[in-house]
Amino acid sequence: MEIIFWWTIFPYICGTILVIATFYRFVFRGKSWTAPSTEIFEKKWLRIGLVVFHYGIVFAFIGHIMGVLIPLEVYNAMGIKDQTYHFFAIAGGGVAGLMVVIGLIVILIRKFTFPRVRAHTTGGGYFTIVWLLLVAGLGTFMTLVYNTTIGEYEYRLSIGPWFRSLFTFNPRSDLMLGVPTLFKVHVICSFILFAAIPFTKLVHMFSFPLRYPTRAPQQYRSRDGYNKNSR
Repeated sequence: MEIIFWWTIFPYICGTILVIATFYRFVFRGKSWTAPSTEIFEKKWLRIGLVVFHYGIVFAFIGHIMGVLIPLEVYNAMGIKDQTYHFFAIAGGGVAGLMVVIGLIVILIRKFTFPRVRAHTTGGGYFTIVWLLLVAGLGTFMTLVYNTTIGEYEYRLSIGPWFRSLFTFNPRSDLMLGVPTLFKVHVICSFILFAAIPFTKLVHMFSFPLRYPTRAPQQYRSRDGYNKNSR
């Protein structure tokens, strides 16, 4: 029963929450579909943290596509040996994971260090950072520590096929039986994060600024009577 719940029922619960809650927020709470910036209160730490985090999360996303969504048979057909794949997976995934973790730590420290930033941070904001840090931390540890000390776990034979089977509505929960506990916790925490997206600022990840390159620039005008030479 435990296997059926975590690897068959639970993913669909999280996916349903993600889809329905995201649709509801977009349709009925469209004005909240944003990630308000606190750059006006502090810029230096924000720029460092956000840049490192966003580049890291993009690379990590690409790495997960290559490791989970692309079947092992594709790599075999391309002539890519397992040793070669795991070498680049550990190197690239490790760097991406560290970037995500470091960026999140910088952002979290910033929120505690600057009072005005802290005053404008909600409970949901803290949850987002802490939970992302948990997921990314586990993933980075598995990549850099577990795979290099305990052994290279071949998730392309278990987690990958199981995850892909969810999209065909024929979940192969039996594939998760032999998966190491640390990997299972990482997967469960990731699904919880997916379910939380519609209720946090992470929802802005679904908005792609197609019009941004061609839109008119924002213009800022001084207040009446403002003398720039008086400062």
